[in-house]
Amino acid sequence: MSDQPTQVPPAAPEATPAPSTPRAEGHSGGGAPRREGFSGGGGGGQRREGGPGGTGGPGGPGGPRRGGKRQFFRKKKVCRFCVERVDFIDYKKVEMLQPFLQERGKILPRRMTGTCSRHQRWLGEAIKRARNIALLPFATEL
Repeated sequence: MSDQPTQVPPAAPEATPAPSTPRAEGHSGGGAPRREGFSGGGGGGQRREGGPGGTGGPGGPGGPRRGGKRQFFRKKKVCRFCVERVDFIDYKKVEMLQPFLQERGKILPRRMTGTCSRHQRWLGEAIKRARNIALLPFATEL
């Protein structure tokens, strides 16, 4: 044999169990560090849309705008009957009921009109009564 010493491959370090509490370096309990501005679907992370706690810089909360994307904030719909303080929806006032019907004669849903649940129930009842005495059509022809 030769005089050269035999090389022994270095031993692999032993695996240590992951700590049970999150570390302060921006990592969650284990795994890869969380990237800035990326929400991996789970809890935590930064929010992409507006809200409290944003940076307030150009582009609004959450940092600058990306590319050509524009944020669209839909105005919350309010119940017309609540605003006007209507306590009874009269089925004989067809001009008041007409905006809540589609062209085909179907009743528009709450999510499209913004009507509250109480007034939507009253509205449906008034429209059905008006249909029964032929003030409103049940359906229109194609």
